[in-house]
Amino acid sequence: MKALHCWLLTEGAHGMISQVEGLAKSLNTTFDHHTIDLPVLFKFLPPFLTPKIQQSFNFNEIVKDDSSVPDIIISCGRKSVIPNIVLKKYFKKKFDRDLKNIHIQDPKISPKNFDLIITPQHDNKINSENIIRSVGALHYLNEEEVINKNNGENIITFVLGGPNKYYNFKKEDLEVHFEKIDNNKNLKKINVIASRRTPKSVFDFLSSKFNRLEFCYDFSLNKKNYTNAYAEASHIVVTCDSTSMISEAAITGKPLYVAKLPNFRNDYRFEKFLQSFKDLNIIKEFNGNLEHWTYEKLYESKRIAKIIIEKLNLNK
Repeated sequence: MKALHCWLLTEGAHGMISQVEGLAKSLNTTFDHHTIDLPVLFKFLPPFLTPKIQQSFNFNEIVKDDSSVPDIIISCGRKSVIPNIVLKKYFKKKFDRDLKNIHIQDPKISPKNFDLIITPQHDNKINSENIIRSVGALHYLNEEEVINKNNGENIITFVLGGPNKYYNFKKEDLEVHFEKIDNNKNLKKINVIASRRTPKSVFDFLSSKFNRLEFCYDFSLNKKNYTNAYAEASHIVVTCDSTSMISEAAITGKPLYVAKLPNFRNDYRFEKFLQSFKDLNIIKEFNGNLEHWTYEKLYESKRIAKIIIEKLNLNK
């Protein structure tokens, strides 16, 4: 059987790229990334109000020629919903290719537009026969990349997210957590990884105030440094604003703490997600103490891929 080929559609955010790429890799397909750009007229329209036409996104930049017709389209995020639907119809009409289309997250449009939809268990607003529920978010890390390299020493990897519509991500709120770490004299090393959403001003403040030799800072989110920091850690702390990064950290099977931040609007979806991970004994709230516990490593991309292969008969 020839290798299947995927087109991955996102608006370019790291969390979305991680999800679509993680699924494509777990499906053992080749893939091309395509960043969706919407005309001003359509940028703020919800999917159910957006016309399903080629003019609603950068169609001509994506479909430059017919040399790479996909077998599967995987999209993630609001901006990629309509492009996924339009592209499937386009290839069906032009080549009579009944390619499969998958969307990750609630598309806020009829599920019938997709062969499969993948949504996390903590987001149960949508129900349909073609929905697969994931525990947390899919992601592009695999077990081989984060093989344990810790030799029994206390090493924390602290992963920073950034502001969103629920959290301001103020430096004084993060300072509280860094002080808890700074007061722990039994640590050999602290790896601080900043994401693309982390404000540089916050990162600069933390790295200047907490500058002991054992604090190692990385502002680039270089994937190799990111996975090495997970492999080296005995304990992991992730800020509460990112379900994607918490899900990524859970692939390690290592004690995983969540650094809670004050929210300025109701974050019930985050709370539901966090509670589901607490129930699975994956996470605890960070209070400065370092405990040891175990849980089953979470590798949802791999588990979901097996279900997709069966449902869509991809192994035939």
